[in-house]
Amino acid sequence: MAHSQETREKLRQLYVSGSQTLETAAMMCEVPQATARNWKKAAKAKGDDWDKLRAAYTLAGGGIEDLSRAMLAGFLMQYNNTMTMLQEEDTEKLPPSERAKLLASLADAFTKTVAANRRMMPEISELAVAMETIKAFGDFIRENRPAVAMDFIELIEMFAPELQRRFSS
Repeated sequence: MAHSQETREKLRQLYVSGSQTLETAAMMCEVPQATARNWKKAAKAKGDDWDKLRAAYTLAGGGIEDLSRAMLAGFLMQYNNTMTMLQEEDTEKLPPSERAKLLASLADAFTKTVAANRRMMPEISELAVAMETIKAFGDFIRENRPAVAMDFIELIEMFAPELQRRFSS
């Protein structure tokens, strides 16, 4: 099924703005996740790196807390869809042992997602505090030295793995 350019742009905007994960944006745009990943990969090959734009958007004001909430909301939608599917499945089609395995796996994923989300929240995350400091410095640069703002963003993208290494547990 061919999708319109408008659909592709909507998906890109939802992802780049940081308001949705790629998977959630794909669901919202009624596009298969594989198609969304292919669009993202093709765009990167043409110089339109969605991840770099997303990082710049987050740095410019999207905020790690917004990203954390979006990730948790995306997971909870998937969690709810899976639970609904498990409740609607004919019990003859899915043996109780398989249902138990799926529920255990879903519970484990939920626990891990909530723990990861908790680590990302600013009030309990050193990385988030560091990122907030960098954001404030970025705002300062944009207001006082706009000519160097793009250089700052490029350097921060290069520095991000070091921040992750220093502040992640």
